[in-house]
Amino acid sequence: MFAPVRPGYPQGVTSPTSQQLYRFLEDRFTCAQACTECARACAVRASLVDPGGTEIQERARRLGIMCAEVCDATCRALSEENRQDEEGIRVRVDWCRSVCLECANAFDAHPGAESAAAGCRACADACAVFLETLE
Repeated sequence: MFAPVRPGYPQGVTSPTSQQLYRFLEDRFTCAQACTECARACAVRASLVDPGGTEIQERARRLGIMCAEVCDATCRALSEENRQDEEGIRVRVDWCRSVCLECANAFDAHPGAESAAAGCRACADACAVFLETLE
């Protein structure tokens, strides 16, 4: 008899093999680490933008702040050991991926923001890889 599906594990994995579990945990850690790095880069970049600047600058600053907050919250959620449902994890990680891509695109318009844009894209990529683990 199969054990019930455990929350937070890839769909269909009731008793994960060590390889499946290893990949799941590795991808989860990589995603959380990328979120932390992205949050740091976005917070630094947002602090460098003058509040009250042009509309485009202000949008990039607001997106940077929002991206930092979303990445931080996602990292905390991925780091928690308590029971989390798979759908909740999926929604949070997909939201993080979307916000990171939007923020990267906003940073692309600003000279000097290349490293923050790259951090956002790396985080979005890590989120996408982790989402594949959940499928």
